[in-house]
Amino acid sequence: MIKTNIEKVLDNAEKLNEELNSFLSIEREHASARAAELDANAAELPLKGVAVAVKDNICTKGMQTSCGSRILHNYKAQYNATAIDRLNAAGAVVVGKTNMDEFAMGSSNESSAFGPAKNPWDTSRVPGGSSGGSAVAVASGVVRAALGSETGGSVRQPASLCGIVGFKPTYGRISRYGLVAFASSLDNIGIFGKTAKDVAGVLGVIAGRDELDSTSADVPVPDYLATIDNDIIGKKIGVPRALYGEGLDEDVREKVEQAIENYRQMGAEIVDVELPHAKYGIAVYYIIATAEASSNLARYDGVRYGFRAENTTALREMYFKTREEGFGAEVKRRIMLGTYVLSSGYYDAYYSKAQKVRALVKQDYQKAFTACDAIITPTSPSVAFKIGEKSDDPLAMYLNDVYTVSANLAGIPGISVPCGLSSDGMPIGLQLTGNFWSEGALLNLASVYESQFPLEAKPQIFAE
Repeated sequence: MIKTNIEKVLDNAEKLNEELNSFLSIEREHASARAAELDANAAELPLKGVAVAVKDNICTKGMQTSCGSRILHNYKAQYNATAIDRLNAAGAVVVGKTNMDEFAMGSSNESSAFGPAKNPWDTSRVPGGSSGGSAVAVASGVVRAALGSETGGSVRQPASLCGIVGFKPTYGRISRYGLVAFASSLDNIGIFGKTAKDVAGVLGVIAGRDELDSTSADVPVPDYLATIDNDIIGKKIGVPRALYGEGLDEDVREKVEQAIENYRQMGAEIVDVELPHAKYGIAVYYIIATAEASSNLARYDGVRYGFRAENTTALREMYFKTREEGFGAEVKRRIMLGTYVLSSGYYDAYYSKAQKVRALVKQDYQKAFTACDAIITPTSPSVAFKIGEKSDDPLAMYLNDVYTVSANLAGIPGISVPCGLSSDGMPIGLQLTGNFWSEGALLNLASVYESQFPLEAKPQIFAE
């Protein structure tokens, strides 16, 4: 039974990948063997037989882990990330590794060395990034859940652009062991699902303390599914009106304002809150994230693993050519930015100051959460844009993360939930952020909303 279902998933993945390019590898042999093993196992498991797609920067033993980069194009992981081990123990079946912006650096999936994934609602448009392939795999109906990673919105933003649920936990809730590092103080493993319940089922399995990750938190993991349908009457939802200003697409504004009114009608109390330092979020993020990337990506030198440049005669020349030929333009840009802000004479002016503002962003949220249970904003300032539309304007691309980066800077959880379609038929997402360890409350607010106001339209390309 499981094997039959998994074979259908694999068939759909292969068929739709020709148009969508959402998978970088489809693991038919592994998935078929795993399904047969589960069919022979009588044990009841929480995710038994559930097909899951995994972003290609999460180590999965024996499978490709390229990070969407030429420098790791032939690398196969030697071990499982803790999240993968926990999925396997729960009975899930990993069916493939998904496309992504190179080293998770991007908001559109266009910086992938293997070509962009395409939005199933309109294949001329981006799916968002950096976890675009995972978002497309769920949105196109190939799988019900997928893992992605988040450093500044890389799960929530593509979820919004593809019309599905995307979730980022509190920093430390899910082990980062086996997640290839981009910016270590910001990175999280996140979850995509067709519904909030799909996300809750996966989160309950993979969350929790891990001795292999010193940043994972020793905080009890509740039963998220047990509270996901709770009444939300009396819950307080904060609205930071100052963030609904310049740069916000009118369709997005209209749908999120309607969502706020929908919550009010469902019994939630709407209150005004202020996040005065959120306007500095993009600037702070692109200083801290690039600085940490500059350090983390120094390990890719052609010596230990991955791509090595040919026809070099000296060690220094090999280092230089390997990184020149192996890294794409966006990764090089961020390494240079990060090296600059960490350099002597500029550290205090940029990196040190950014860390101070980061602390203020966190304080703003803590103050706001004394007045509300969650904060609602748009997830992205616009719907999915055309492939190539912003490729030559890095700043315009970076501004796609304007609503998401602050949650990563503060370390708090956030979720994107579909809340309608634009005038040209593209999905729009609302974002809910909550206080530390409030994953259950956010999933509850998301699930109740989607049950009352479901997005019933389907993408143009969908696995039936």
